[in-house]
Amino acid sequence: MENNFFSNSGSVFIVAELSANHNGNLGVAIETIKAAKRAGADAIKLQTYTADSMTIKSNKSDFIINNGSIWDGNTLYDLYKKASTPWEWHEQLFNFAKEQGLTCFSTPFDKDAVDLLEKIKNPIYKIASFEIRDIELIRYAALKMKPIILSSGIASKKDIELAIKTCRETGNDQIALLKCTSSYPAPLDESNLLMIKEFKEKYNVIPGLSDHTLGITAPIAATCLGAKIIEKHFILDKKIGGPDSSFSLDENEFK
Repeated sequence: MENNFFSNSGSVFIVAELSANHNGNLGVAIETIKAAKRAGADAIKLQTYTADSMTIKSNKSDFIINNGSIWDGNTLYDLYKKASTPWEWHEQLFNFAKEQGLTCFSTPFDKDAVDLLEKIKNPIYKIASFEIRDIELIRYAALKMKPIILSSGIASKKDIELAIKTCRETGNDQIALLKCTSSYPAPLDESNLLMIKEFKEKYNVIPGLSDHTLGITAPIAATCLGAKIIEKHFILDKKIGGPDSSFSLDENEFK
């Protein structure tokens, strides 16, 4: 991993985001990892949460998605339940990815998730853009002294600076910061990729892109602008559908 990640060798760390694209089927998750390896990914990323750790089960309007997204009409609880990766799968998926020659790591959403990931020797912690203000989570993960990848997404300048400061105050300076537009899918003309250069120069971090646009134009442009990490949602076959399928790349597109 060191040859690709947090290096100045000119290489780019390519991450296939599994997210919800297992569709609740362990076999699909395993086959997706195989496909990511064939497509040339360096890593496969999971997300570690449960519906109960993210929200409450409620049909009230505040808990129904209605913001013009692809998930409109779902309750938050039902969406998270459908999208979550069962915790009992994690160790098997980590081990299988390692056998395939891939780095497997995850995005925790609370301290319990970090504890689970520590037990299975998670090598990198990704902080999702919607958790950029969860300073206690960031501190808890950073204290594990593993590389930390922060996603900018909805973050303000102050949010980014506080998150980076929090990591460094723990003594952990292994920090990457990914440009991210928190739309699903994200319009290409809202990518604002020039921030990648700004991230590197202003914050002295490894810059990259967490991309929700369709296709591969944004990752190519981001790499030209100095991105060292590219993360894209990856799916075995778009025909299987699922919460994230519409903005995911299949094996041929990813390759």
